[in-house]
Amino acid sequence: MKTTICLPTYNEAENLERMIRALEPVGARVLVIDDNSPDGTGEIADRLAAELDWVDVLHRERKEGLGPAYLAGFRRALADGAELIVEMDCDFSHDPAAVPRLIAAAEAGADLVLGSRYVEGGSVSDDWGIVRRAVSAGGSLYARLLLGVPVRDLTGGFKCFRRAVLEAIDLGEVHAKGYAFQIELTYRARRKGFRVVEVPIRFVDRTHGGSKMSRAIVLEAIWKVPLLRLRALAGRL
Repeated sequence: MKTTICLPTYNEAENLERMIRALEPVGARVLVIDDNSPDGTGEIADRLAAELDWVDVLHRERKEGLGPAYLAGFRRALADGAELIVEMDCDFSHDPAAVPRLIAAAEAGADLVLGSRYVEGGSVSDDWGIVRRAVSAGGSLYARLLLGVPVRDLTGGFKCFRRAVLEAIDLGEVHAKGYAFQIELTYRARRKGFRVVEVPIRFVDRTHGGSKMSRAIVLEAIWKVPLLRLRALAGRL
């Protein structure tokens, strides 16, 4: 199946080329979505796209958050005819060597494949701080209980979608930017009746560049999750 990997970037100059080289064995197209990074990430992406015919770049005018960047990437990938769309981070917290396992699960029949830290065989590295662990695991538990979905890792951002999932979801109605974006996409997919499968992964903390996590991202998830539930109960999802 024609596969596109959506790779959003903001100040990932230290990671981008290493990630692109690491993804080459996957045999997929890579779409770099750069939010006008001031550190030159966009220029590195352009150089790689000129060298490698399987790399494309989507330049955005400003940083608006992870959710809007992914939505722009999804729309481009769908327009280009991708049958499978992978989303992942550029900072190596998501292992590029795990991408084929997500693709294989989709090719075997899953509609949405989640790279999961919280199923059997999944894990996070020891160097991930206790606060981040608590926020991530607690956020997944919070969303799982409020939304009533049997998914262990709702906040993770390592996923593979069949194009039918993204076509069925009204992407114009998705406005979340951080953790809530990941929760919302999975919830909407399940509400549409798509088959969601979790594949165990190991998550490691970045070693280059700065984290994009913020208090605003956490707060967004806190209020967005119950709103999703209310909208579902009202038949608006």
